[in-house]
Amino acid sequence: MASAAEIRPGIHDQEKADMDKAAADAEKKSASDNELHHAEDPTDLALIAKDEKHYKKYGTYDRHEITEDDCYDELGFCFPTWKKWMILSIIFLVQVSMNFNTALFSNAIGGISSEFNVSAQAARLGAAIFLITYAFGCELWAPWSEELGRWPILQLSLFFVNIWQIPVGIAPNFATILVGRALGGISTAGGSVTLAMVADMWEADDQQYAVAFIVFSSVGGSVLGPIVGGFVEQFLAWRWNIWIQLIFGGAIQIAHAILVPETRTTILLDRIAKKRREEGDKNGKPNNIWGPNELKTFKERFSMREILTTWIRPFHMFVTEPIVLVLSLLSGFSDAIIFMFLQSYALVFSQWDFATFAVGLTFVAIGIGYFIAWFSFFPAIKRNERVRRERPDDERSQYEARLWWLLYTAPCLPIGLIIFAWTSTGPPIHWICPLIGSAIIGIANYAIYMATIDYMICAYGPYSASATGGNGWARDFLAGVLTLPATPFFQNIGGENHLAYASTILFCISLLLVISVYVIYWKGPALRKRSPFAQKLSAAREETGGRRVSSLPGAYGRRENSIAQQGGESMSGSRRGSVVRGAPGIENEEGRASMRMR
Repeated sequence: MASAAEIRPGIHDQEKADMDKAAADAEKKSASDNELHHAEDPTDLALIAKDEKHYKKYGTYDRHEITEDDCYDELGFCFPTWKKWMILSIIFLVQVSMNFNTALFSNAIGGISSEFNVSAQAARLGAAIFLITYAFGCELWAPWSEELGRWPILQLSLFFVNIWQIPVGIAPNFATILVGRALGGISTAGGSVTLAMVADMWEADDQQYAVAFIVFSSVGGSVLGPIVGGFVEQFLAWRWNIWIQLIFGGAIQIAHAILVPETRTTILLDRIAKKRREEGDKNGKPNNIWGPNELKTFKERFSMREILTTWIRPFHMFVTEPIVLVLSLLSGFSDAIIFMFLQSYALVFSQWDFATFAVGLTFVAIGIGYFIAWFSFFPAIKRNERVRRERPDDERSQYEARLWWLLYTAPCLPIGLIIFAWTSTGPPIHWICPLIGSAIIGIANYAIYMATIDYMICAYGPYSASATGGNGWARDFLAGVLTLPATPFFQNIGGENHLAYASTILFCISLLLVISVYVIYWKGPALRKRSPFAQKLSAAREETGGRRVSSLPGAYGRRENSIAQQGGESMSGSRRGSVVRGAPGIENEEGRASMRMR
């Protein structure tokens, strides 16, 4: 057994080794801390200083996010009725101008063909390319209105559309016309933004009259174009088709800039929070209230990943959300059939020796159909409202009831087409007969667009710009693709009654579309269950007592604008009471800076 003297030197050696190790560790830690300090990014230091300033002022590192519950009476939902309808009236004109632009160009085809020595079929490429790029323009602009606000997006869109009219109006060659039309189409925000403004100002239960009004502006603009264009084509040079569009578009842009305020909820929340902080500072009582977008750095909101996510959102919804896909295809194919049918007007009414302006006036019949359909929805809407009140817990009453009137109006599409087909063979049949068929087709076109849009805005609320963007994309893309083959289709079907046979083919296709309406109505609940995003929005509305939320956390991007989530579960009752800087899961520079300070 070793003596104490023999053990002691070993103990001393061990103690000395431990002390040396501790000193080395301390020196290493000091060097590491010093290296970390010198390696600090200037942005980190700025954020640390920002946090220190925030702490001194509010006594906490947390930033409390304002919610709709905190200021509901200041949001678009509580605008006075006169103000809502004033805004909607200007938006009505904005939508008319967009669709007027798509239609009026067709009356310039003859002049373009003559001046630039191209065939009429080649000249139609200017109309086709605008519609196709318009389809993608709607998809590209729509989601940005959800992030940056409706007002700036519509102003930018209107500005660029007006600018690209100029090179078309002064075009020295045919290529310039095609480029200008393509750029004009891609610059058009379309109905996806204007319809989304309805969701900004009306709750789902009250939106139908407003939706019906805006839908009428969309279909009405496409009828106004050929009516005006017929007179321009007969009495003025073809370039006046372009200058009239520019004059109309410029006037509408000025009216929108002056009379229409911002309506997007998240943007209003930012402004309200900033106003309350300013009032608190003025009164000596600081308000620690922040808007949803103020709680994110520029990098978080506009990184390349977020930009791509935002742009892809409408296409992603179109592919992954069964509601968006099915209803968009229904509306798109319906519009494409009607668009092809409209291309036959000049061929059909030339049999009665109609002048060019008179052919344009025949489109009034479709407009009459649109008016009839619009007014027919008023009692249907009253019925919907009553059913929703009586059965608040019944999903069909809340959603599928919006498609109920379509079950009776959709058959007008094949009925109108078959009437038009076999009365379009010329004298001795009176020309009023194909116009009656046209009016019946107009009823169906409005009803299909109205019912599908109403259903989608109800289901997707704050993201209705992206959702209805799919509807607009299907309508415009299919119409654009069919612009070129439409006239040859009616000209080259063989036989004496080639016009009748061509319209009969469209009649057969329309029967399939009508059948799909009944399938959608029957399978509506199943479609919604297969649409996870729509289900999340529905659950969020239940949490807020049936009110719309401004957006969902992590929905097609990292933006979390309305409902708090922690660990993937909704914080029931709070709807995002505060944002804790540096809390687990917040992966940003401010969070890391806050954690270092603590």
